[in-house]
Amino acid sequence: MMHPAQSKIVVSALAAALVLALHVGLEGVDVKVEHDKMFDFKAVRTWAWRPKDFGTVVVARTKEDDAEDMKQTAEPWILDEVNIQTKARGLQRTESQPDVTLAYYLLLSTNMSTQTLGQFLPATTAWGLPPFAAATQSMKMMNQGSLVLDLSAKEVVVWRGVAQARVEFGLDAKKREALIREAVRDLLKRYPPKK
Repeated sequence: MMHPAQSKIVVSALAAALVLALHVGLEGVDVKVEHDKMFDFKAVRTWAWRPKDFGTVVVARTKEDDAEDMKQTAEPWILDEVNIQTKARGLQRTESQPDVTLAYYLLLSTNMSTQTLGQFLPATTAWGLPPFAAATQSMKMMNQGSLVLDLSAKEVVVWRGVAQARVEFGLDAKKREALIREAVRDLLKRYPPKK
């Protein structure tokens, strides 16, 4: 029989695991930002989307994936969240002669990693072979997504943010939208860059 203090620890651990399981796909957006150190971001007041095409979606998961369908799904979320976040940073959207233009790139792929039995053990000295036949012990497949936002001045990229996240297979539309909006928010939190 378990001691009452131990049962509280077990219940707490299970509750934490359940919370993490419910938020799969929404955790761990990794953000990286680079900028032109010679560009004066203080002078930037207005922005516009890149002329003709706001962004590009590239899908490299299965042959059935349709990049255009994914673009129609994801682009409204990206555009809306960019509009909200740029306004919060004091940038005004304009259609004529903006200080910078913005474009997005959404890249979706599949990542696979495996571990084999004995892969971390040293080989035997006699033959350079492990002491047993290698067999796959663990395989992990994840959808991986990257959202890139580029700010350009006179057709030269002056600020680029990349948000990457692993996404569970079968993630529903609301969670995908939340993940994309979180990526845009996390990226634009880093604009303007600190010198």
